[in-house]
Amino acid sequence: MQVQFFCPRWGSEALSISSFCRKAKEEGYDGIEYGVPITATKETLDEVWNEAAKADLKIIIQHYDTVDAEFSRHYDRYCSWIEKIGPYPAVKINSQTGKDYFSFEQNSMLISAAASCNKQVLHETHRNKFTFAAHTIHAYLRQLPGLRITLDASHWVCVAESYLEDQEEAMELAIVRTDHVHARVGYPEGPQVPDPRAKEWEYALNRHLFWWDKVAERKQQANEILTIAPEFGPFPYMVHSPVTGHPVADQWTLNAYMMNLLKERYR
Repeated sequence: MQVQFFCPRWGSEALSISSFCRKAKEEGYDGIEYGVPITATKETLDEVWNEAAKADLKIIIQHYDTVDAEFSRHYDRYCSWIEKIGPYPAVKINSQTGKDYFSFEQNSMLISAAASCNKQVLHETHRNKFTFAAHTIHAYLRQLPGLRITLDASHWVCVAESYLEDQEEAMELAIVRTDHVHARVGYPEGPQVPDPRAKEWEYALNRHLFWWDKVAERKQQANEILTIAPEFGPFPYMVHSPVTGHPVADQWTLNAYMMNLLKERYR
């Protein structure tokens, strides 16, 4: 099994895209995960792909900002976004899709629209989207056999206020359908522990490693490439001291730590 690691652009926007790509390459990443907003211009996207190519980095495209509450407008904007990124080569698309309050039929229309894309689209497990909880996505996975996901269990842990010990059936099916992993560690009161290296978060880390190991095992058996994006984020995901306003840990360092931990684990 080959494992490829993708560095999130999220949190490093202060760097130029050329500096970001160089830094990601020097850190040992295989690619970048780049969020493309609906407002992105052709000039901006061309620059991203050119700079990634110069650094010999692959790209996973991320969709995140279709947020309209009115479904028909939401649907049209989502389809427009899919059309926008059509010409750009990417390993896959990670899509934060739909809304938690849209109906099954409405979210299924968005999933169907994504399937018309000329790239593999994976629907990220994320709060506020149709994938917001393990127990609700279970119905989608059962009824839509072609549905594939990006597993970010940190959101589900937060939503359920538990480490999902009582939702094994839903987790097993989600793992079977996973083609990309966001390696962030959540806990019952939040989607990101302050520092996964700290002893007090050992149980949280081990629960997520348990799920990621199962994904890796399936990819190993199928002789498929496993893609992982360590995705510890900036404020407000990153805890800041209320006195100094400083983050309790460095985002870049945490993501590099997670990448190297998993490189060694799945070597």
